[in-house]
Amino acid sequence: MRNRAHFIASTGIFALLFLLYGCGGQPDEKAQHPSIAKAYAEQLSGIQVEGQGRVVRILPDDREGSRHQRFIVTLNNGHTLLIAHNIDLAPRIINVKKGDSVTFSGEYEWNSEGGVIHWTHHDPAGRHPSGWIIHGDQKYQ
Repeated sequence: MRNRAHFIASTGIFALLFLLYGCGGQPDEKAQHPSIAKAYAEQLSGIQVEGQGRVVRILPDDREGSRHQRFIVTLNNGHTLLIAHNIDLAPRIINVKKGDSVTFSGEYEWNSEGGVIHWTHHDPAGRHPSGWIIHGDQKYQ
């Protein structure tokens, strides 16, 4: 009787821990990054985010300091972002045009127009999380 009660109690504790913490394995990728909507609403900056959007405007390259390829994307929720992709550290995104879908990972900086995503590339010094942009079947970092 004692072994049976111990088994039931142990099983109950395991089931409770399973419900509270999940089944283990790799953490959910999205759980590691706050949402862009939350970052915008709370005026957060300097945080790593991931997202996907449709290119709505291509801007001229920023040539002051490090050169950046720039374009504006709209997310599914209507939020707009400026993507500033450093082309001195990463390859230029080839043939990106209005209407294209892009997936990205980078650092979010708040501004009143929706925010900027930068660090969409590797950090040669290794001090910053690597970002990337996927356009078509090509990953740029």
